[in-house]
Amino acid sequence: MADVRLEKVSKIYEKHTVFSDLDLTARDGECFTLLGPSGCGKTVIMRLIAGFEQPSAGRIFIGNNLVSSLESGVHLPPEDRRIGVVFQDYAVWPHKTVFNNVIYPLSIQKIPKDEAMRRTTTAIESVNLRGLKDRLPYQLSGGQQQRVALARALVSNPEIMLLDEPLCNLDANLREEMRFEIKELQKRTGVTILYVTHDQEIALALSDRIAIMDHQGKIRQVGTPYQVFENPADSYVFRFMGVSNFIPVRAEHNGVFLEGSDQALYFSPPERMGDRRHFMAACRPSEIELNRNGSLIQGTIQRRNFLGPIIDYRVAIGDHEVRVQQDTREALERNLVFGEGECCGVTFLGLHWYESDSPEERVQE
Repeated sequence: MADVRLEKVSKIYEKHTVFSDLDLTARDGECFTLLGPSGCGKTVIMRLIAGFEQPSAGRIFIGNNLVSSLESGVHLPPEDRRIGVVFQDYAVWPHKTVFNNVIYPLSIQKIPKDEAMRRTTTAIESVNLRGLKDRLPYQLSGGQQQRVALARALVSNPEIMLLDEPLCNLDANLREEMRFEIKELQKRTGVTILYVTHDQEIALALSDRIAIMDHQGKIRQVGTPYQVFENPADSYVFRFMGVSNFIPVRAEHNGVFLEGSDQALYFSPPERMGDRRHFMAACRPSEIELNRNGSLIQGTIQRRNFLGPIIDYRVAIGDHEVRVQQDTREALERNLVFGEGECCGVTFLGLHWYESDSPEERVQE
């Protein structure tokens, strides 16, 4: 298997710069995910690695081999890069059986018949399609068709697998099932996987490491799922990794107060804010606790939604509104289910601090 390395890579279409001076490394044998909003350049990166396009500047390596560099006049064609590609629309041949879909790349490569049949059977079994080799795509579920696409990508023994939003057309249950299938597939084969998605849940479940991109094609943070979720590098990453609350606050009298209110959020200003007097406090909805026993911070329930395992609230605190999520079972057991218009105490269990909430830090859909 091999790692993938991009060094100072830029891609420009006429006057539009998708990204510039991009450095990125996916390590040998890991599942590395590019996570970002639509239009940020994730798929362009995949196309450059696959060899479908050439970078405007910079160098791309697979293992120790330079596969693309405009400056050096190097551009290895896709068929010579030992890469398997799976797209979001499956792209299986509707008139070919599972077996014939999977064996197709080997036919193009003129692999001897016996070896091609053996490798095809192995690839089909590796994605749990044993016994379905003679079926046509219309006889398969969406998840099974995606497995066919995975087997076809695997049959050529690739060093790298590029997966471009392969689960977005599946329903929720199939997406969850296929997440486990892909992770198990990586463990069994040891293949390096580069996965592209805008879905944070899939990225957190699948990845060894995640690179978070913004809408300008910049990489904001690279880290493990735990690192990017629990220790986001900036407010953009915090917002992108899930539902978030951003609350304007001020520091005075050795405390942190909600802007426009005398309600204290925190008793000592965070050191990382230095002498700054106005900044933002951020937290997840699950990091706020509602209570009936009195609290320094008082709120009013504006809206309540029952979502099965959780209860989702909008809570007004002075001129500000925060989103709160409670575990349903725990809330029922502790008599902490609130109705709309009811007053409640609010306790913040965890806070992150950021200098501002400027427009460029906000996630664009």
